Amino acid sequence: MKKAKIIEAINRLPEDFSIDDLLDEILLIQKIENGINLTINNEVIPDENLDQVLPEWLR
Repeated sequence: MKKAKIIEAINRLPEDFSIDDLLDEILLIQKIENGINLTINNEVIPDENLDQVLPEWLR
């Protein structure tokens, strides 16, 4: 994550915000970036394979 992303997140928040608000924003950015990277690296499970994998996860 780059510092510029954090600064953008801070700038999107209202003038008065809590640390929890900022952390939520940072975590959301991190999760989105992680998902994008997983997709780029083909490390995601295609929809058609979910029926096979989900039962194992839900045990």
